[in-house]
This record gives sequence, C-alpha cells and structure tokens, in this order.
Amino acid sequence: MRNAGGMPRSLDRGLGKTVDWWLVGCYLLLVLIGWLNIYASIHSTEPSSIFDWTARSGKQAIWIATALLLDILILFVIHPRLWEVIAPYAYIVVFFLLVLVIFVSKDVKGSHSWFELGPVKFQPAEISKITTSLVLASVMSKSQFHLSKRTHLLMVAGIIGLPMLAILAESEAGSALVYVGFIFVLYREGLSGWWLFLLGMVIVLFILTLVAPWWVAGSVLLLVCVIYLWRVLRGFRHEERMLRRRQIFRTLLTFAAGALVILATGFIFNNVLQDHQRKRIEVLLGLKEDPAGVGYNVRQSMIAIGSGGLTGKGFLQGTQTTYGFVPEQSTDFIFCTVGEEWGFLGCFAVIALYVFLIWRILNDAERSREAFTRVYGYCLAACLFMHLFINIGMTIGLMPVIGIPLPLLSYGGSSLWAFSVMLFIFIALDRQEKKYF
Repeated sequence: MRNAGGMPRSLDRGLGKTVDWWLVGCYLLLVLIGWLNIYASIHSTEPSSIFDWTARSGKQAIWIATALLLDILILFVIHPRLWEVIAPYAYIVVFFLLVLVIFVSKDVKGSHSWFELGPVKFQPAEISKITTSLVLASVMSKSQFHLSKRTHLLMVAGIIGLPMLAILAESEAGSALVYVGFIFVLYREGLSGWWLFLLGMVIVLFILTLVAPWWVAGSVLLLVCVIYLWRVLRGFRHEERMLRRRQIFRTLLTFAAGALVILATGFIFNNVLQDHQRKRIEVLLGLKEDPAGVGYNVRQSMIAIGSGGLTGKGFLQGTQTTYGFVPEQSTDFIFCTVGEEWGFLGCFAVIALYVFLIWRILNDAERSREAFTRVYGYCLAACLFMHLFINIGMTIGLMPVIGIPLPLLSYGGSSLWAFSVMLFIFIALDRQEKKYF
C-alpha cells in the first residue's frame, strides 16, 4: 500500500519502530556505569566533584557528551550508505596513521601508539577496528565473494592482518589480539570450521611448549593428527576421493603448522615479546611467583573483587579503590571497582548488559536483508566480545595483563568514541533497512 504521496507506507515508520532502542538503552546504561565507576576509582585523590573538569571523571563527562553528539550525527544526519562508500579510503588513511604513530609518538610504557595533539591524545588502533570492520563488510557482501575461493580468503586475511601487524609493531599486543576475533565473522560467512580448530590448536601448543618439555606438545600434536587422519581414511567412501584428499592435505598442514609453532615458541617468547609481557605470562602460567612485581596488579584486583562479596561495599566505599591499591583502576582495571563496590550482583549485572548487547547485535544482524549490515554487525559483536573476554579475564587472573579497555566503561576518549561510533553505525544501518521493510 502507498500513501497519498505515492511512497510505500513502510517509509512512514517513525523512530520508535526503526531505531533499536534496546541497543541505545544498553549503551547509555554502560556509559553511565562506567562514568560512575571512573569517579569512584579516583575520587579520593583527584576531584572534589564528579564534574571536576581537571580530573578523569570530568574529562570522561566531556568525552561522553561529545560521543553522544557523534551518535546523533551518525543516526540522523549521515546517510548510512556513506560508510560503505568511504570504507576503503578510511582504511588506507587509518593504516597510514598506524604506521606513522610508530615513528612520531613518545614511548608510553613500552608502547608507541598515541598521537598527542596538545592536551588531547589519540590512538589510531581504536579507530582501526571500525575501518577494518567496514572494509570486511564491503568486500564480503559482494555477490561473487566466497571464502572457498583462495584469492578471496587471502584478500580477507590481508585486510585483517595488515593493521594487526602494524599494531603489534606499536607494542600493543592487547589491541592486536582483538583482531583474532574476526575469525568468528569469517566462520559465520562460510569459513571452514577447520580454521577454528587450527587456531585453537596453535594456542594450546604454544602454552604447552612453555609449561612442559617440547616433546609433550609434539606428542599431543602427533596424536591429534593421527586420530584425525584415521577418521578421514575410515569415514570417506571411494567416490569421495577428492574430499578425502582435501582432508588429508589439511591434516598434513595442521601437523606442519603445529610443528612450526613448537619450534618457534621459544624464539617468539624470548625475542618478540617484551620483558614485561614475558613476566606476565610466566606469572599467569605459574612458572614464576611475583606478587610484588608484575603479579601485583592482578593480585590487588582479585582482592578488590573478592572483598565485594555478594552486594559490594557501596558506592565510594571500596577500600582497595579508595587507597589506590590497584594501578590503572580507572582504565584497564575498571571492572575491579565494580566488583568491590557493587559486589557479585553488580558484576553479574554488568556482564549481563554486555551479553544482552552482543546478543541483540547478532539478532539484528541475522535478521538483516543486507549482507553488508550482517557482516558489519558480526564484526562489531566480535570486537566487543574480545575486549570483554580479555579485559575481565585479566582482572580475575585468567588472562595475562596486556592493557586493553573494557568497552564503554574504561576511562579514555579514543576507546569511548570508537565503540560509540562503531555501535551507532550499526544502529543506523539497521534503521535504514527497517525504514523500507
């Protein structure tokens, strides 16, 4: 049916039916929780008020206000299809910045990843997640694209790998690790599950080689390959010869990749990783005890979270927080502030909000009629999941401390802006579809 102007009635749908307000509300709640906990983490030393513009809580308020302005522009002013048009150009510009920052930035705790523009600091690695996601969505949404084609797979690997390598060169291992999450996007779009198996195998072998003699990891690799090869030879009939050959080739490739990991682990650990990264991994794996050194942050974080109990000590009442026992508590370790002052229930509520946010994004992405929106939504969900998993994992001692913010909660303009822009691009793309269907 059409209205008096001859336009489809679906075009008359208002904001209430086209904007996913559940995503918007979840976003606003997380930002508010982050702001309150940033204030809680520094209130005893820096500000007299949460609006003290010289302190981190006041600065975060400015970042939040500007982020909300960006959100409004993205949602109501910028046409959603513009993002697909500018995606390759933005990717090239941001990649150039990723390389440039290595040479012109100051050393900040062993990392060269920040541009300083007067009082403002800018980290291109945060923006790179947006441009990489947009380019992946643009390339993978083409009708002729298929990951079973070797050239297409190599193209996608290059899109992900180039910024990842540049970020590694900046000594930002945490930010680079986020890019591993894009493999889940590729899996959704048709990548064989064997690649996920191979990635998991590489991680297991790397850890085994560090904690045990090399022959233990080698024996595990050989056993897995023999079992897999036996199932391949036993499971396929004669008329499936080509499929069987492909599986045999994958088995041999798995063995070769695993053997390479075992041989290269020592070199990577001793020559590629920085000294503080090696110590953090050794402490995490129980190879060394250093409660007053590199293990101090995690130890104090776990004490803070554990001391919160079921309901927490109350807002601004955390002793670990008040007396500054946990370093970087307003940034990388913001979650331990939640744990101490809001307790297990507060931690559960925050994690539940993240889980709902990711689920809602995936749900909207799956319902999308446009491949570009679907792929971009999965990229957004993958980035959020990796940040959530790594950050909370390191605050409770399950992951090495590699310096990665908790999305929308941690202090910092670059991270807040990046995730705000990334999320509202998706909301705008989703809204554009709902206006016409």
